[in-house]
Amino acid sequence: MAKFWYLVCMITFLELSKLAISRPEQVPTPPLPVLPLPTFSQLKWQQRELIMFLHFGVNTFTDSERGTGKENPSIFNPVGLDTKQWVTVAAEAGISLMILTAKHHDGFCLWPSKYTDHSVISSPWRNGHGDVVQEFIDAVKTHGGGGIDAGFYLSPWDRHDKRYGHDLQYNEYYLAQLQELLTKYGSVKEIWFDGFKGNEARNMSYYFSDWFAMVRELQSSINIFSDAGPDVRWVGNEKGSAGNSSWSTINSTLLSIGNLSVLDYLNTGDPKGTNWLPAECDVSIREGWFWHKSQSPKMLSQLLDIYYKSVGRNCVMLLNVPPNSTGLISESDIHRLKEFRTAIDTIFSTNLVEKCTVKVSSQRGGKGGGFGPENVLDNDHVWTYWSPKENKNEHWIEIKVPNAEEGMKFNVVRIQEPIGLGQRIIKHEIYVDGKKVVQGTTVGYKRLHRLEKVLHCRAVRIIVKESKGLPLISSIGLHLDPYWKP
Repeated sequence: MAKFWYLVCMITFLELSKLAISRPEQVPTPPLPVLPLPTFSQLKWQQRELIMFLHFGVNTFTDSERGTGKENPSIFNPVGLDTKQWVTVAAEAGISLMILTAKHHDGFCLWPSKYTDHSVISSPWRNGHGDVVQEFIDAVKTHGGGGIDAGFYLSPWDRHDKRYGHDLQYNEYYLAQLQELLTKYGSVKEIWFDGFKGNEARNMSYYFSDWFAMVRELQSSINIFSDAGPDVRWVGNEKGSAGNSSWSTINSTLLSIGNLSVLDYLNTGDPKGTNWLPAECDVSIREGWFWHKSQSPKMLSQLLDIYYKSVGRNCVMLLNVPPNSTGLISESDIHRLKEFRTAIDTIFSTNLVEKCTVKVSSQRGGKGGGFGPENVLDNDHVWTYWSPKENKNEHWIEIKVPNAEEGMKFNVVRIQEPIGLGQRIIKHEIYVDGKKVVQGTTVGYKRLHRLEKVLHCRAVRIIVKESKGLPLISSIGLHLDPYWKP
C-alpha cells in the first residue's frame, strides 16, 4: 500500500514539474525612456505633420506685407468671405490644424474686441457686425469633420495702439485680448507668439511669462509657439527648412524670444538638450505672407523640397495660404495644394517593405517578445517598435526582396523613431546591396532620405552607428518619388 501511494506522489510531482517547465516566460518589458519626453499635446502636434497658416487682415487690401497701423478700417471689406471654403480646402489638403492671424502688426483685430475700435466693428463688412474669428471657428467645427483644429496668432507688436511703448498699459491690453480669444471661441490647439518688431518700434517689454501662464490657465491642452517655446520652437528661418541634424531637444535656458543670435541653434536643436521643444517650419505658399494679386504660388517641386526638409527632418510644416481680398483662398493656390496632396499620397501610399522580409541584428525578449521587426510594418508609429537586445555592439535592420530576380525600385528611404520614449538615434548609415548610400545623423519622428537616383536592388540595410540608449525604430519605408528630378 505504501508503495502505491509513493507511486501516486511521484506521478503527481512529475506532472506538476511539466506544468512548471511549460509555463511561458514573463513578457519582456519595454526599455526605459530617454529623457526628456514630449507631452501628450506635443506628441499629437508632431503627428499632424502639415498645418496651415492664414494671414488675413488690412494688408490683404493694401497690397502690403507690414501695415503701418494707420490704415482706415473701412478698407476691410471681404464681400465674399467664406471660411467654410477655407476649411474645405484645408481638409482636402490633409491639414489638421489652421492658425489664423487674429491680429497682425498693424493692430487691426479680426474680432470685435471690447478693448479697441480698430477692428471689424469699424469696417463696412457685415455692416460692422461681423466676426471673422467666430466664422472661422464655426467653419472648423462644422466643416472640419472633427479632424481639424483651430489656432491663433496675436501679434505682440502693435503699430496702431497708443498703449504700445507703455509696458504696464500695453501688457494689460494684450492680456485682455488674449483672454477674449481663449475664452469666447472654444478649444484652441496652438497659440503663436513672436518677438518680431521693426527697428522703428517704440521700446517695449513683453510680459511673456504672464502671457504664457494665462494661456495655460485658460487652455490646458494648447501648445504655445515662440522662438523659445515653451511647447513648440521656431526653426530659425522662414524658408521651411530644418537642419540636416534636427533634434526635438534643446536647452531652453539658452533661448529668448526675439534673440537672432541663436538661429543656428534653433535650426538643429541640441542632442544634450534638457527640454523637449520640437521645431515648426513656417513658410508661405507664395512669396509674401499676405495675398498679393501679382504673386503666384510656389511650384510643386519647391513645396515638395520644403516637405522633405521639414516633415522629413523631424519637424512640422506650417504652410501659409493667404485668403484674397474677396475673402476666399485663390483658385491657383487651391490647385497647387491639390497637386501637393496628390504628390504626397502618390509617393508614400506604397511601401515596398511590406512585400519584403525583414531581419534584425537582435530583438529584445527574443522571438515573440513583442519587440520584433514586424512592428516596423504596422500603422502605429509611436508605441510599437523594433528594439534590439541590450549590450550588443551593432544594431541593424535589413530588408530583402523575396524574389531576388525582381528586385525593388525606390529613391526615398523613410525611418521613424517611437518618440514617446525619447529621441535616440545620433548617427545611422544606409547600405543598398552592400554599398553605402546614406551617411545620416538624426531620425526623430520621421526622417526622409531622398536619394540622388532611383535604385534597383535586392537588399537594404540600416545600421544605427550611435544612439542615446537603445536605438528603437517604429517604422521603415522604401518609396518611389516620381516627381524627384535631381
